Amino acid sequence: MYIARFSYDVLPINRQKAIDFIHRELEAATRGRLNARLLVPLTRTQEGASLQFEVELENLDQFESFRDQGIESKDETAKWMKAFSEILRSPPIVELLRVEGSRA
Repeated sequence: MYIARFSYDVLPINRQKAIDFIHRELEAATRGRLNARLLVPLTRTQEGASLQFEVELENLDQFESFRDQGIESKDETAKWMKAFSEILRSPPIVELLRVEGSRA
């Protein structure tokens, strides 16, 4: 299993708007039968992300599919990304993580 983590940096004044954008991402992941969650850091470094979104993936092909057509369609996803980018302080940081199984 893999986890795709998206870290977003927004000004406090834009926090609720950013949460609303991320909720659209959560809804899209749920429609696609993916487990996803919004993470709100309680502490962070000086330049750390103010909000994070994680989605669990069975394979890396799902990552490309979700990023290209995640919201509804390719066009709708592009519109969502453009609107969200207007409140971001910097481009999102995207991390792909592989989940290792527990060893007995």
